[in-house]
This record gives sequence, C-alpha cells and structure tokens, in this order.
Amino acid sequence: MRFKALTITLFVFLTVVCLAIAQTENSPSEKWEAPAEAAAQPNPEAKNPDAAAAGRKLFMRTCAGCHEEDGSGKDTGAANLRSPEVQAQSDGALFWKITHGNTEHGMPSFASLPETSRWDVITFVRTLKDDSGKGSEGSEGKKQGSGSSNQSRQQQ
Repeated sequence: MRFKALTITLFVFLTVVCLAIAQTENSPSEKWEAPAEAAAQPNPEAKNPDAAAAGRKLFMRTCAGCHEEDGSGKDTGAANLRSPEVQAQSDGALFWKITHGNTEHGMPSFASLPETSRWDVITFVRTLKDDSGKGSEGSEGKKQGSGSSNQSRQQQ
C-alpha cells in the first residue's frame, strides 16, 4: 500500500514538473526578433509589380503546407501571417526570419532560396488580409523587427 502511494505521488510530481518545463519553453513572452540592422533592410522588390505574383507561386509551393494557402496557419498551428503582430514587422525582419528560421518552433530556414525569391514572398505576404478584411500597408512605417516567437506559434 505504501509503495502504491509513493508511486502515485512520484507520478504526479513528475507530471507537474514536465508541464512546468513545457509551458516555460513555449512561453508567449519569448521574443523572436531580428537584429536591428537586419530589420532595417528595405525590400528591393516592394515596388516591383510582378513580385507579389512571383511570391504567391513560391508561397504556395513552400509555405502553404504550414501556413495554409490564406496565410492563417489555423489548421497547422503555424504562424498567422495575416495577424497584426506579423504584419507590423518590417520587411527586413521578415526576410531575416525566413532566411534564418526558428527550428525550435518549427520554422525552417529558407536561406537556400535566392534572395529575390525570399523578398517576393514577403511582398506577397503583405497582400494577405486579416480576419477584419484589412490588408497590410506594406513595409512603410512598419515597426522595426520585433514580434513574439510563439504566440500559439503565430510567427513565421
């Protein structure tokens, strides 16, 4: 009887410890921020009229599997690219995140893609609309670089 009580107590203790560790590792207070220098980098494709269409094609091939075709990530737990938190980031910050990835939170690096292609994807992401139907304003006047790393995996 004493052994059974000790076993149950140990099981409960270990469960609580595991839950505490898991919650700490996925804390929404963690930030996945691009360095200021990278975040300040302008999008050379922003004014290219063909960039969004080229970016959409690449997005559908390489990004939609996780972020969904509409960028919501709603069925996969990936970042909602339409969210104000993502759209508020500068183009340079998004470029840095696409380039370097965040494998701890499921975002691979896409450094192997040509730079122009990565900028095209960002140009396309700026066309996505949030749930209110509002589109992005582009990178002009966007906050430089920050965004949380894993608000329900709401980062790219």
